[in-house]
Amino acid sequence: METTQPQLKSQLKEQVVKFLNLLSVKPEDIKDDEPLFGEGLGLDSIDSIELIVLLQREYGIDIKDPKEGRKVLVDINTMAAYIEQHRTK
Repeated sequence: METTQPQLKSQLKEQVVKFLNLLSVKPEDIKDDEPLFGEGLGLDSIDSIELIVLLQREYGIDIKDPKEGRKVLVDINTMAAYIEQHRTK
């Protein structure tokens, strides 16, 4: 069953919170356009590796190039759009 973009974004937020063990963040607190790194959610380089693993495990997306990872892991909107274009699961 295909997920819609809003469903995918909601699912992604839940996965980000769960996979990264973000105890002080609720999925509904993450804005679709909030930067995941730096000023936004405040994730770090270790978190980016975890997110790449999440994309591989949950959506069959393999990101090998760190530059591509930086383009994909900008915010929930960017991740959802990338997943819709590249998912294999």
